[in-house]
Amino acid sequence: MSSALTDLFPHPIVQAPMAGGGSGPQLAAAVSEAGGLGFLAAGYKTADGMYQEIKQLRGLTGRPFGVNVFMPQPEPPGANTGSTGASGGAPPSAAVDLYAHQLAGEAAWYETELGDPDSGRDDGYDAKLAVLLDNPVPVVSFHFGVPTRDVVDSLHRAGSYLLATATTAEEALAVQQAGADAVIAQGVEAGGHQGTHRDLPENDGSGLGVLSLVAQVREVVGIPVVAAGGIMRGSQIAAVLAAGARAAQLGTAFLATPESGAHPLHKQALTDPLFPRTELTRAFSGRPARALVNRFLREHGRYAPAAYPEVHHLTSPLRQASAKAGDAQGMALWAGQGHRMARALPAGRLVEVLAAELAAAKTALSAFSPFGGDVR
Repeated sequence: MSSALTDLFPHPIVQAPMAGGGSGPQLAAAVSEAGGLGFLAAGYKTADGMYQEIKQLRGLTGRPFGVNVFMPQPEPPGANTGSTGASGGAPPSAAVDLYAHQLAGEAAWYETELGDPDSGRDDGYDAKLAVLLDNPVPVVSFHFGVPTRDVVDSLHRAGSYLLATATTAEEALAVQQAGADAVIAQGVEAGGHQGTHRDLPENDGSGLGVLSLVAQVREVVGIPVVAAGGIMRGSQIAAVLAAGARAAQLGTAFLATPESGAHPLHKQALTDPLFPRTELTRAFSGRPARALVNRFLREHGRYAPAAYPEVHHLTSPLRQASAKAGDAQGMALWAGQGHRMARALPAGRLVEVLAAELAAAKTALSAFSPFGGDVR
C-alpha cells in the first residue's frame, strides 16, 4: 500500500461517502476508474451488507477505493441516570419521547409507525472492523470521531491507508495523534452530517468554512489534508489546494450523477427552485446535518433534540414512507451549500470535467503568480 495519498489516485478528487444509499459500488467504481477515489459508505449498513458491496465494487474496478465507517456513539450525558443533558433541560430519553409525540401526526399522515429510538448506538462497528481486517481495502475513513490506536495499528498492518474527519483544528490534531495517515477537513458548507467528534448543542451552526478550516488545520498537523465542504467546481478544488490541501472531497457534486443511489426526487431537488437553500438541522437524525429546507425541516427542526442516533432511528420509517409516497417535503434531502451547481453528468465524465476545470484554474493562477509556479 502506498504511503502517499496522491499516489492512490491521479486526480485530487475524492468522492465523499454518503450514507443512506447515495454512494454505492457503481458510483465508487466510476469515480475510481476515471482517476478519482471512489468511496463506499458503510454507515447504516450491516457488516455483511458492507462486505457484499466491497465484493461488488472489486468486480467493477481494480483501482483503489475507500470504505467509510461511523464511530460508535457514546452514551449521552444523563443517560441511565435520569439527570439532565449537557445543556440542561429534559433527560435525553425524555426529550426523544417528547419529539416522538410531536411526530405522531407525521406517522399518521404517512400511515406508518415511528421507529424504535433504542435500536443501537454502535452501527455494527466491531463487526465492520472484523470484515475490513479479514478483507482489507485500500483506504478506510472514519466519521464522528477517531478510532483507538490499536484499531489504527491493526488496519495499518492489514495495508489500509487511514483518514478521519475533523471539523476543527483541535479535532485534526486528535486525528494525527491517533495515527491516521491523513485528515479530512470538513467545512460547515458540507452536506449531510457534520463529522464532529463530540456533538455539543452549544456549537450548533458555529462551524468554520472550508478555506478557513484548511488553513487552521495546516497550522497544527503535518499529515496530508483533504478539504471537504461545498466544493462543486474545479476552480474550487484549485482554491483548497492553494490553501494547503492535497485533495478535495465532493459529495453533493456526485449526488446528481446517474450512478448515484440517491432517490430521483432528491436528485431533482438539488436544482429545483422550490429548494433554494440549505440549513444545518437535527430534525432527521438528532445530529447537525445540512439539508435542503423542506416542510419537515421547517416544522420540526427547532424542536429536535440532540440525540443521535435515537432520532435517526425514530424518523427512519417516516423518511422511507415519504420517499415511497413521492413526497420530497418529508425526505431528508442532504445537500451542501453549492447544491444549485450540481450537474447531472455521468460520474466518470464529471471527474474528467472537474480535472479539466482544475487544470484551467491552475493555469490562470500561474499566469498571475510572480514565481510562475505550479499551484499544487
